[in-house]
Amino acid sequence: MRWTTLLLGFLAFVAGLEGFTQAAELSGSKPNIILVITDDQGFGPVGKHGHSWIRTPNMDKLYDQSTRFTHFLVAPTCAPTRSALMTGRHPMRNGVTHTILERERMTLNATTLPQVLKQAGYTSGIFGKWHLGDEDEYQPHNRGFDEAFIHGAGGIGQAYDCSCADAPGNKYFNPYIKQNGSFLQTEGFCTDIFFTAALGWIKEVKEQDAPFFAYITTNAPHGPFIAPPENAKRFIDMGFTEDEAGFYGMIENIDENVGQLLNKVDEWGLANETVIIFMSDNGMTGRGSGRLGKQIGTTAGGDELFPYNANMKGLKGSVDEGGVRVPFFIRWNGKIPADQDIDRIAAHIDLFPTLVSLAGATNPEGQVEGRDLLPLIENPKSEWKNRLLFSHKGRWKTGVDPNEHQWKDFAVRSQRFRLVGRDQLYDMQKDPGQTKNVAEEYPEIVERLLNRYDQWWKKTVPMMVNEKAEMLPYRPFHVQFKKQQESTGIPKWKTPQL
Repeated sequence: MRWTTLLLGFLAFVAGLEGFTQAAELSGSKPNIILVITDDQGFGPVGKHGHSWIRTPNMDKLYDQSTRFTHFLVAPTCAPTRSALMTGRHPMRNGVTHTILERERMTLNATTLPQVLKQAGYTSGIFGKWHLGDEDEYQPHNRGFDEAFIHGAGGIGQAYDCSCADAPGNKYFNPYIKQNGSFLQTEGFCTDIFFTAALGWIKEVKEQDAPFFAYITTNAPHGPFIAPPENAKRFIDMGFTEDEAGFYGMIENIDENVGQLLNKVDEWGLANETVIIFMSDNGMTGRGSGRLGKQIGTTAGGDELFPYNANMKGLKGSVDEGGVRVPFFIRWNGKIPADQDIDRIAAHIDLFPTLVSLAGATNPEGQVEGRDLLPLIENPKSEWKNRLLFSHKGRWKTGVDPNEHQWKDFAVRSQRFRLVGRDQLYDMQKDPGQTKNVAEEYPEIVERLLNRYDQWWKKTVPMMVNEKAEMLPYRPFHVQFKKQQESTGIPKWKTPQL
């Protein structure tokens, strides 16, 4: 019996060592990295997530080929999530407490992901939505990206009474795009353009003797809800409103572009040396997706169609699970297991240290709060200390003391529980739809989570560096666009040949 016990212990040790060795192999392996992030799609509208009528064959294919984090959590809205990806720490600790009003600007004291990757020899490009500051010093071409091909503000055509504004009068079709500080006139639909630009850049840099990081960040399916007519038509035919047809049509158009991306990665022989990640930036938007529980269309066969959010409570802007849970697929042929689920909670703050580990780079001292996910990817059953993740909607009015909103619109998530506000506790393992408040059954859990949140908040408020920022009296994209228009003009973009 004693020898059996020793043998089993030795085998367990070897198995653990093997998992560690595999993770160590991934660390510092320097693959190319392609990160695709969609805007307002959320978790539900993916066929493999149980959506019965949306057509996402390429997302489904990537799902099958990937390791999936089934509880990957981000911020309730877009700019905060993007700042976490770029820094590895909570958005509010980057100064990002809103999506406009100078509070979307990511602190200049942060070291960004492309800056760290550059230290490991990477060249980096961003294609699509930045949304972390429209003033020059905040722009991606000044924050580590070698190629920046973006629109302004949080969406194409947006403009607010502050610095946050896209090129004047911009549209989803034939948009003006800012490439490395100068404007271009493109031709086509915005999502198609961003993927085409990214692929054209990848085609150029793949021949270099250095890895690349391509950040493809669509503004779709964010409103206004406009899809190419061929993508919207089938939804219009089923009785959807124009907004609903635009929202779901944009998702199916994204899927077509994901298919082209996967095909080109294979065609160019990059699949075995490239990590591909797919995710979204916050929960599914309630605008455009339709009202949950209310019929939005009918199939030709007479079946009623309803919006689908994977039976979760909450949508974009909510600190409930449905407001912050998103897809997270990570694929690397021959290196990362395919068709593998990991149920440990993970978050936006984890992507930075994970990619830095892959690249063999070093996290900036004192900045990164997230965890390297490679050990879990290699062995989902590996030792993994429980953790707490904090959510806050933010978005209080400019000039208000943040402390007035400490106990409003917040949540704390552990592996098992979600605390929403002071007195709502849900057992997410037994009740993932948040239908039963168990706060009275676990008062000690509520008290512990509230205390930990209070500690976190007190450390976070001093890092909200944009709270007293004055509104910029002009819109940088408008000023720069007009200046270029009057001097050199706006040249047409030369569409890459793929």
